Amino acid sequence: MKHVGHCFCGAVTVEVTGAPEAMGYCHCGSCRSWSGGPVNAFSLWKPDAVRITEGAQHVETFAKTPLSQRKYCRKCGGHLMTNHPPLDLTDVFTATIPTLAFTPGVHVNYAETVLPMRDGLPKLKDFPAEFGGSGEMMQE
Repeated sequence: MKHVGHCFCGAVTVEVTGAPEAMGYCHCGSCRSWSGGPVNAFSLWKPDAVRITEGAQHVETFAKTPLSQRKYCRKCGGHLMTNHPPLDLTDVFTATIPTLAFTPGVHVNYAETVLPMRDGLPKLKDFPAEFGGSGEMMQE
């Protein structure tokens, strides 16, 4: 399966193929600040499943820390994706790929939430243990 999306102005085209490795919500302060919302919906992909097919010359990268390389369109400022090299995964904004059926499976960094969500999904204090977090669960 292939999904195609664009930045806010349409200058950059992003294509993802296959299925994401995971989908969910991140509640950390960095994701909230970057996304401009109280929670960030993520879809994680293997890097070889994500391609910029048009407008690569308009893509800029901002790296606040070595853990994340956030990519956006220079023309409109529209956010596209975040590469996470230590995880070998790329988070493509779910709003950027509108044909993807978003089916969240987990909340991460729920200890930092500003928007409690009672949806029955697992809520991790930080990250899963396999991603360097504690793997500790929290109550809804």
